[in-house]
Amino acid sequence: QVQVVESGGGLVQPGGSLRLSCAASGSMFSINGMGWYRQAPGNQRELVATIRSGGSTNYADSVKGRFTISRDNAKKTVYLQMNSLEFEDTAVYYCNADVQLTRTRKDEYRYWGQGTQVTVSS
Repeated sequence: QVQVVESGGGLVQPGGSLRLSCAASGSMFSINGMGWYRQAPGNQRELVATIRSGGSTNYADSVKGRFTISRDNAKKTVYLQMNSLEFEDTAVYYCNADVQLTRTRKDEYRYWGQGTQVTVSS
């Protein structure tokens, strides 16, 4: 069973910073893509940033230049450094991991964390 657990959310003032972490654990062969999504009340879940195992990244236009995604493959952990936070960044942030469970089966399975709340407020 694969588990994905986020941490690091909280309350921050506009212009402040937060760092989210997400660790995957359990029986797996490899983790390919990892990413962060967010969902604000009344909105659909939207992509924030993704990172492949080789390090290539992708960002939503709204966070480019402010957020940085990184990962530690040995620790099966992905991070999201969020700077210059804005009111509009308030949301529940979800992490996902695209996992290959065994060496012989190339299928990927997406696992989600339970989410961590980020609130930007003065």
